[in-house]
Amino acid sequence: MSTATTEPTVSSYTPAADSLAAVLDGAERPPRPSAWSAAVTFGWRAMLKIKHVPEQMFDVTAFPIMMVLMFTYLFGGALAGSVTEYLQYLLPGIMVTSVVMITMYTGTGVNVDIEKGVFDRFRTLPIWRPAALVGALFGDVFRYVTAATVILVVGLILGFRPQGGPTGVVLGIALLVLFSFAFSWVWTMFGLLLRSEKSVMGVSMMVLFPLTFLSNVFVEPTTMPGWLRVFTEVNPVTHLVAAVRGLMQGRPDAGEITWVLVAGAVIVAIFGTLTMRLYNRK
Repeated sequence: MSTATTEPTVSSYTPAADSLAAVLDGAERPPRPSAWSAAVTFGWRAMLKIKHVPEQMFDVTAFPIMMVLMFTYLFGGALAGSVTEYLQYLLPGIMVTSVVMITMYTGTGVNVDIEKGVFDRFRTLPIWRPAALVGALFGDVFRYVTAATVILVVGLILGFRPQGGPTGVVLGIALLVLFSFAFSWVWTMFGLLLRSEKSVMGVSMMVLFPLTFLSNVFVEPTTMPGWLRVFTEVNPVTHLVAAVRGLMQGRPDAGEITWVLVAGAVIVAIFGTLTMRLYNRK
């Protein structure tokens, strides 16, 4: 006697196209963010990194204070005969030195993000391509303003009296931050070009030390030997210090201010272009 087994018939179901679309497109797709919105968002990301790792603000708080105190009392009596008088000349230069040296951390931050694979994720997002880089620079602007403010407060406590008043001080800091933003593109390029964070920092220090110390930050170039004066007079930091010092002392130099603005625009045009080419090929 044979027994017949019947297997249940399985029918395949193919959803209709309109049903599938209703499930997938249940809500309207959000619009693509603008270039400005994307850059500001990445700038906020940089601010959150400071919030979660506040010790990274050491270089914009304790370091500038050390610079002001050390050089004021080390050179004040020897060069000017009076600490207070020398401070009037020194403080704008120390402010420029501290902020310009901080710009190298832009490159190291970019390099760390690349090593961790964060930028690979950013480049897959439907956003303006340079947003991640520009946003990182926006976050660093906060660091520049903080360092300049700390130096100014310490200088006022020690006896610094800017003849240009609040307007001259604000304009001087604004010019310094603007140039530092442009100068940061140099280190952003190196952050993409070099393989490690230590390499970026080593190259940055090798460039920044001659630029900041072989300038008019501590003494007038007229007191230097002829061969050194030639380098000092073409040094961009010298022109930046002269422009900021003039604004704070109430004697703005239109020529120096124009030189700084043009130099900043040229730096962005050259190194910004090189940075984006490296970023697209990375």
